Amino acid sequence: MKPITFLNRYSGELETEQVYGEGFLKWAYGNPLGKIALHSFIKRPFFSKWYGKRMNNPITKEKVAPFIKEYEMDAGDFLEDAESYEHFNAFFYRKLKPEARPISDAAVVFPADGRHLGFANAEDVEGVFIKGQKWDLQKLIGDDEIYEEFANGSLVLSRLCPVDYHRYHFPLEGIASKTVVVNGPLFSVSPIALRQNLDYIWQNKRTRTIVETPKHGKVLIMEIGATCVGSIYQTYTAGEHIEKAAEKGYFAFGGSSTITIFQQGKVTLDADLLENSAKQQELYAKMGDSMGR
Repeated sequence: MKPITFLNRYSGELETEQVYGEGFLKWAYGNPLGKIALHSFIKRPFFSKWYGKRMNNPITKEKVAPFIKEYEMDAGDFLEDAESYEHFNAFFYRKLKPEARPISDAAVVFPADGRHLGFANAEDVEGVFIKGQKWDLQKLIGDDEIYEEFANGSLVLSRLCPVDYHRYHFPLEGIASKTVVVNGPLFSVSPIALRQNLDYIWQNKRTRTIVETPKHGKVLIMEIGATCVGSIYQTYTAGEHIEKAAEKGYFAFGGSSTITIFQQGKVTLDADLLENSAKQQELYAKMGDSMGR
């Protein structure tokens, strides 16, 4: 199985991802016995809830320091001392110092740290993660009326790994609706899994929030659940004006994704995002950095 690579926007270099739980993922999505386990219980919400509760046990605090060391994380960015987290989950959805994520003057910013793919027309995307696989925007949205408003719009997939900052934010200012939950299973959204079946993204449990913006029409924001994501928490207040890069919510333990969808012709995504995505190459960038105009 080929390694997972991404282009680091800041260094300009191609990097290889250190995959948390790589052996388990390869077994579950590549081994015949693993696939039986995957469909029997791993994809079931109860499995992720059970694992999430394990990460709330105070004994998991012992995992924090080794995790920071193994993945060479900058603890200086954390709002609180690394020793202060009561369990691993508290560390996982940690807050950062405001200066750790400066906010770009660009009209639209990335909603989360992660590896991003961006497409000018979400209806015309194929070959993502593996040849022959095509996006299905209508199934992803899961509501025909909303789909009609965003048909042929641009889309950004922001994939978070367990090592990333796991709070997600609004990419631009506006008035945000209540969040609607679309229930489903919880497959992994790691490329190891998506190379097998891209459909996992629109089969998984996910959420929908619509932001009415003053200049850019409506924006659809989705959070995608995944294996071992205990919960998707929203921390914003629906119906109130929100500023660009204001916190929207956070994921409890596990890697996952957010998806931002714009109406047709309302936003032009950044050139480096479009160019790398056209080559099926994810671009690493941090929350608050420029995503489009």
